[in-house]
Amino acid sequence: MHVNAKKMAFGGLLLALTIVCMVLGSVIESNTLFLLAAASYFVGIFIREAGMRTGGAFYLAAVLLGFMVAPNKLYVVSFAAMGFYILAVEVSYCYIGKIKRNVNRKLLFWAVKYVIFNLMYIPILFFFQKLLFGRSLSAIWLAGIIAAGQAGLWIYDRAYEYVQGHIWNKMRGRLF
Repeated sequence: MHVNAKKMAFGGLLLALTIVCMVLGSVIESNTLFLLAAASYFVGIFIREAGMRTGGAFYLAAVLLGFMVAPNKLYVVSFAAMGFYILAVEVSYCYIGKIKRNVNRKLLFWAVKYVIFNLMYIPILFFFQKLLFGRSLSAIWLAGIIAAGQAGLWIYDRAYEYVQGHIWNKMRGRLF
């Protein structure tokens, strides 16, 4: 695999920004979710700039370096889940774009996004309730948290689309 110096330097800078966001998430407790989401958006930016294989390597490097550097390992696990979601969404976008049949691609893409998210989210809620909430939850609370997760995914995904479509495209024109 041949990677030119510009991609390597860009990947190094994005990796540094990713780790800074993870570490700052541990330091600034009130903005943890925002900073972890920003760190995971860098995974998507690098995938779109360098390709899927190099983006996957970037994601793995960010997770491994996060475990070595970040003080709160639970935040690194959260970043890993968010970054994996971005990675899986980008892979599914490529495959859905190659479909030749007459299908509603936008609806299929949203369905795939929700399946990917729920395959990660729901097992975590069921198996790690005591770790996340300190106790077992009733069925009503669990249903409410699952519904809140769906709303949170919609917000997270819309923010990711905005970052990619508007903010990064403007910055990309100035950088490259």
